[in-house]
Amino acid sequence: MTGVRETTGRAAWAALTFLAAAQFLVVLSTSIVNIALPQLREGLNLSASGLAWVVNAYVLVFGALLLPGGRIADLAGRRRVFLGGLALFTVAVAVAGLAGSGAVLIIARAVQGIAAALLAPAALGLVLATFPPGRERGRALGVWGAVSGAGGAAGVLLGGVLTQAFGWRGIFLATVPLGIVVLAGAARTVRSDRSEPGRRLDLPGTVALTAGLLLLTYGVGGVPAAGPTVALIAGAVLLAGFVAWPARAAEPLIPLRVVRIRAVAGANLTMLLLGAVWIGLFYVLPLYQQQVLHYSPLRAGLTQLPMAIMIMLSSSVTPGLARRFGPRVTLLGGFALLGAGLLWLSRTPADAGLFLDLIAPTLLIGLGLGTAFVQLTGLSASGVEPADSGLAGGLINATRQVGGAVGLAALTVLGGYGPPFVVMAALSAAALLVSVAVIRQHPEDRLR
Repeated sequence: MTGVRETTGRAAWAALTFLAAAQFLVVLSTSIVNIALPQLREGLNLSASGLAWVVNAYVLVFGALLLPGGRIADLAGRRRVFLGGLALFTVAVAVAGLAGSGAVLIIARAVQGIAAALLAPAALGLVLATFPPGRERGRALGVWGAVSGAGGAAGVLLGGVLTQAFGWRGIFLATVPLGIVVLAGAARTVRSDRSEPGRRLDLPGTVALTAGLLLLTYGVGGVPAAGPTVALIAGAVLLAGFVAWPARAAEPLIPLRVVRIRAVAGANLTMLLLGAVWIGLFYVLPLYQQQVLHYSPLRAGLTQLPMAIMIMLSSSVTPGLARRFGPRVTLLGGFALLGAGLLWLSRTPADAGLFLDLIAPTLLIGLGLGTAFVQLTGLSASGVEPADSGLAGGLINATRQVGGAVGLAALTVLGGYGPPFVVMAALSAAALLVSVAVIRQHPEDRLR
């Protein structure tokens, strides 16, 4: 597919502003509900399993459909899919805020996930197509990483502020005007691209991947009514079939030419681990603050502001660090800081001091998250043809969300709050080891 028509200067950066703002909304919606879970349970009379569905309906559907969403963006046109997905996303958020029952809320969250799976890979594909490899792409990905990284922490912060001021409905309704503004701005600034009407979506691969991921995640979480062992086995069989399918399919969902690129395969494997840490952190930390330290929603959100700022700062400076020290050293340093911060946080004392036990370790975590995210996003597009940039965007987003969904399902079965942080630190160490194997030599398209 022909890439987006070349844009330079202010036009490109104006488009990036609204593309990044849309990505911020997508990431924000992953974590913004966590602070409001107690209020949601009381307001809609939700059971414990129903409450979990409020989170999982978005994360699971989003992660499972990201790859098909990326391919749809390549086939139908990234701008068209991006704008349509953003419009659907905004409507779904409004419905969630007006929901009168748990069922309506859960359905709205699932539709949010579908919309996010369309707009997120299309947005990243548009960024990659607008900024060719080199210094400008590095700067653009620094901005992308900053807003993506800050979205997780900002979700907790804004969730606390809005929940305390307006109740749980505020976390949804307050974001609707922002969605409308971003949609209007993107329609004016994002340039059109060409679709490929002659190609088709790989429906067997899409069904196998989506069903396999959903069953695997439910199995890891141990859903009694569904039979976790059966779900695990069925999910594994479907995913094995999905892996074998590209060799036989004429137009597979993930072409072998993409996954055979070493940097792409390694970046996505590492992002799988980072996703488990990312989503797990913003789920466990607010619960620890409210249930053990007895923080109010507002205070819990405010204490994560320094981490959000650090994620933004580290994402912004990472391209420069990569030019000076190389991608290998920069990525390994990011995972080392992340693991150290998580181990520090795993102490989880009941009388935690604000700076020593919360702010200091989360500053290290913020440094590590921002650095690792930007580097892995850049590697995920290394050597990818312009026609596959939407797929590359969907793939790296999918691995983060799927890793987060599976990781969160596993973390929630652990007791207490210290053990989940220890497991997340171990996952960071594993990601560091994978990174050593991924970047044995500096890639030619280093983030310059």
